[in-house]
Amino acid sequence: MQQPEKPERKGFRGFYSRPAVQVALVALVCFACPGMFNALSGIGGGGQVDATASDNGSVALYSTFAVTSFFSGTIINRLGAPLTLGVGAAAYSLYIGSLLSYNFNKSDDFVVAAGAILGVGAGMLWTAQGSMTLAYATEQEKGRMMALFWSIFNLGAVIGSAMEIGLAWNTQANTVSNGAYSAFLAIAALGAFLPILLIKPSKMVRDDGTKVELPSHPTWTSELVGLFKCLKTDPWVILLFPYFLSSNWFYTWQFNDYNGALFTLRTRALNSMLYWLFQVFGATAFGTFMDSTHFVRRTRAWIGFAIVTCLVFTIFGGSYHIQLRYKREDVGVVPRIDLKDHNYPGYVILYIFMGIMDSVYQNYIYWLMGSMSNKSAKLAHFVGFYKSIQSAASAGCFRLDANKTAFMTQLSVGWGVCAGALVFLAPAIHLRVTNHTEEDSILTPVDSVDQNTALETKDQKSAESEA
Repeated sequence: MQQPEKPERKGFRGFYSRPAVQVALVALVCFACPGMFNALSGIGGGGQVDATASDNGSVALYSTFAVTSFFSGTIINRLGAPLTLGVGAAAYSLYIGSLLSYNFNKSDDFVVAAGAILGVGAGMLWTAQGSMTLAYATEQEKGRMMALFWSIFNLGAVIGSAMEIGLAWNTQANTVSNGAYSAFLAIAALGAFLPILLIKPSKMVRDDGTKVELPSHPTWTSELVGLFKCLKTDPWVILLFPYFLSSNWFYTWQFNDYNGALFTLRTRALNSMLYWLFQVFGATAFGTFMDSTHFVRRTRAWIGFAIVTCLVFTIFGGSYHIQLRYKREDVGVVPRIDLKDHNYPGYVILYIFMGIMDSVYQNYIYWLMGSMSNKSAKLAHFVGFYKSIQSAASAGCFRLDANKTAFMTQLSVGWGVCAGALVFLAPAIHLRVTNHTEEDSILTPVDSVDQNTALETKDQKSAESEA
């Protein structure tokens, strides 16, 4: 097979068209929108002293997120990733506005409604993000590209949490102020307009000279059929479903039942800032290793699996030790821990490592999916499955928290789910991860795009006439 020539990127236009630059722009959208959302979530209870309203909003959010994510690959293939990303980003400002409204009227209704709308938007945004980030990278770049995205994205939560530290430093309140909510709202609203700066994926060329492959399906029906064909042609993906389900399970306990339950507002904000900041370091280090040329890809996959396993059992073990010290009934009765207290360092170190575990846990599954396919349409379906199942599980977790389930139960179930997910993940790695993705042989060189597109169109028309 003729190897494509590497593109010459000269001047600002050449720089701007680099896949890394485009991924950085996608990350800036997530910096401003999900980043601000994460800053509030990391504080616990969406910034409220009582997490009930936030829990109810999160149940609505993740319920619609689950449904939308299941078909969001279809939406992207039909509308295009940049437009899908922008529409999804706009929903974050609405949800942050609902929390600001709650400070005035204490009504759950707007929070729940905004959460349901955000679920639709988040499903669109995250699937668009995943498909672009994975499709723009070459095989050798996927770990670093995901690390680049994850680092910029998490800096949004870091800066949002830092803003809250400054605003809450001298206050005794345990609820985020109207000024902080307003600042987060303004940043999220600005972020919703950033996708207009993205280059169309059809014009993107990878660093190795291959053009990003775009799906061509004439109807919504064919897209939906393609979604289910993904399960038929790649049945091994079912082995990833338990990992998908577990990937956000621990958030409810970490954010609401640990950070939100134990600490003062300024300390919660500091914890949140450190949680997301160390995600940047964790994602960068892990992503760099997963692209290392010192080991073949299958070896890196197994080493990554070992790292994830060690982190899961270490962090959950430490969390279990802390959870033995308090119960849900103690919240509001026992004084909250402040950053100036002598026993604070041990608690914050554990929270930092929770953030590192999360960054590695999420980046590992993205790297695995990227190692299993280079086709943007298939990757969109993989990411859609991932976010759908992840969100359905999150809705269940937040419902348990809203129903005042014991903290120890929340933690123990989360530990068991993550451990079980790793059991199912191992055979998927053994069966599917190879040192070289077989689809590479059909990646389209820039100089033959038109010819291949014509052949695809001819094949589609023949198939339609036969039907």
